[in-house]
Amino acid sequence: MTFKESAIKSIDNLKGSIPIMFGIIFLVSMISVYTDGNYDSFFIGNPLLDPLIGAISGSISFGIPITSYIVGGELLSEGVSLLAVTAFILSWSTVGVAILPLEAKYFGFKFSAYRNTLNFIFSILVAIFTVYTVDLLKIWF
Repeated sequence: MTFKESAIKSIDNLKGSIPIMFGIIFLVSMISVYTDGNYDSFFIGNPLLDPLIGAISGSISFGIPITSYIVGGELLSEGVSLLAVTAFILSWSTVGVAILPLEAKYFGFKFSAYRNTLNFIFSILVAIFTVYTVDLLKIWF
């Protein structure tokens, strides 16, 4: 394949992705306006439900990891549990419900659904093990 053919194919792929990208931006913008940055109001203080709520809200919000650390720090300062914040941060950066259509277009729906489902489950499990490890380290040191 020549450079010209590759460039044309890349431009065609980009043209096909633009409507999906605008849809994703619209969806994320609507969620951001709806939540208005009040993530801490979602958490109820239940150690069993808060990681699930954190993982769900992180999955829907979706963003780059650096911003999840800032949001996570704010949640911790508002009194949200470390377990919920850890699940939120992990799912924020690994689970992409908003970008699922774009991901499914290029990788297939089955792969995208499996990847997001497994990342969602593991974000909760890793959060539990992380907080448990931090608590053990607090006891030892």
